[in-house]
Amino acid sequence: MQRFDPSGMSGANVYKLMIGAIVPRPIAFVSSIDEHGVHNLAPFSYFTGCSSNPPVICFCATVRVDPLPETKDTYRNILATKEFVVNIVSEEFAEQMNACAAQVSPDIDEFTLSGLTPVASEVVRPPRVAESHVQMECRLRQVVTVSEKPNGGYLILGDVVLIHVNDAVLDGDKIDPGKLKAIGRMGGPTYVRTGDRFDLARPK
Repeated sequence: MQRFDPSGMSGANVYKLMIGAIVPRPIAFVSSIDEHGVHNLAPFSYFTGCSSNPPVICFCATVRVDPLPETKDTYRNILATKEFVVNIVSEEFAEQMNACAAQVSPDIDEFTLSGLTPVASEVVRPPRVAESHVQMECRLRQVVTVSEKPNGGYLILGDVVLIHVNDAVLDGDKIDPGKLKAIGRMGGPTYVRTGDRFDLARPK
């Protein structure tokens, strides 16, 4: 078994190992707006839930390396407005989601770029993605600065103030994963479907 000491490695090489090992990763498709009302839409795969009472989710906005280390539009927007929406990505609009991963000028509206449909949120100002079957309206709870170095990141925690779920993916009061057809990230350009599943009874 090979050993890798991160202290002697570049951030880029550590990143490759981490995204190859931490799989599959769910995708937070985050919609936000800047202080001038320009929409932003971007995917983040360092994403999870961290509390149900109160409901809190978190994702990490990494520090860009190319062309220069800088913060992402999503991070700056959330700091300015204290609001965002996390939209869950399903197979049918994976290509449009991927289009929003491009590094474009902050004045570019990724809804227009991708062809996805903005729909007004009920509690927060950033719009939801109409094509997403699950949308979580959030208010900023906390930002944890993990590292401001290239490949570092800012952990963004948000209080979930309203959850929208498409009736088409519900089975009673639960979400049917076979109908949701969520996708996740692997390493590099590879994604994974969530159709191959198995159950294990929890030990008593």
